[in-house]
Amino acid sequence: MATVRNPLERLRARVGDALFLKVAGPDGHAARDRIHLTPGPRWFAPGSPVRRVHADTATFVGGLRALLLQSLHPLAMAGVAGHSGFRGDPWGRLARTSTFLATTTFATADDAQAMIDRVRAVHERVRGRARDGRPYRASDPHLLAWVHVAEADSFLAAHQRYGERRLTPAEADEYVAQSGRVARALGAEEVPETVAALGAALERYRPELAATPEALDTARFLLREPPLPWPVRPPYRLLAAGAVSLLPPWARAELRLGTWFDRSCGGPAGAVAVRAIRWGLGPAESRDRLGEPV
Repeated sequence: MATVRNPLERLRARVGDALFLKVAGPDGHAARDRIHLTPGPRWFAPGSPVRRVHADTATFVGGLRALLLQSLHPLAMAGVAGHSGFRGDPWGRLARTSTFLATTTFATADDAQAMIDRVRAVHERVRGRARDGRPYRASDPHLLAWVHVAEADSFLAAHQRYGERRLTPAEADEYVAQSGRVARALGAEEVPETVAALGAALERYRPELAATPEALDTARFLLREPPLPWPVRPPYRLLAAGAVSLLPPWARAELRLGTWFDRSCGGPAGAVAVRAIRWGLGPAESRDRLGEPV
């Protein structure tokens, strides 16, 4: 972390560094340098929609919304509950997820493909049976597509509500297509290419979705029992309120979040949280420029 003389900037730098290391893990600085400074071609050009979205602090809201939405598929949720260890090591899981997102978005094409290969190898080992007896496997193209649809829809919704610079309709379509490249590389099939196709895909999954006990436990853990010190929980609640406010009404109903949501400030709370995180980490465009090949 660079030395800063101005007291306010020194505070911002400390806050930003602490937040970055919490999300990226203790090796976050080394990983960031490797991802952004290694020369070579990238999958996505600087300034492209996928890089703009994934560099913006609105992804904090989008990521939480995605976890809540993804939990509504019983087979996907069974895999998470049985294999991810999110309760025992939530910050480790967050660091691994953020590193995957950063690597596939900003790193060299070779490093992005290597990350995909590692994740696919892990997916091949994740399999079992859900509470209702149905078998699942993490490498199932249908489940991979669901995870992607929920994630892309969440990141896009959060960016369009809270992002530093919203996407035009054409750019939003490009974001869906670009993020779909990663999903297909992981093995997903029937991946949407436009915003309209993304909405249609979400609707097609609706008959398969339901809040299992594992999904309700996940929502309770993420929203009511986050692994955070008590002083940090009030600002986290603002971020969580923003994520819940972006969920479709049917998803909030399934997860029994009506009462919780009614007591929250919703959208304005999310905006406050995103602005605070942005203040700590700096503007999205400066972070995206770090990914330019050198």
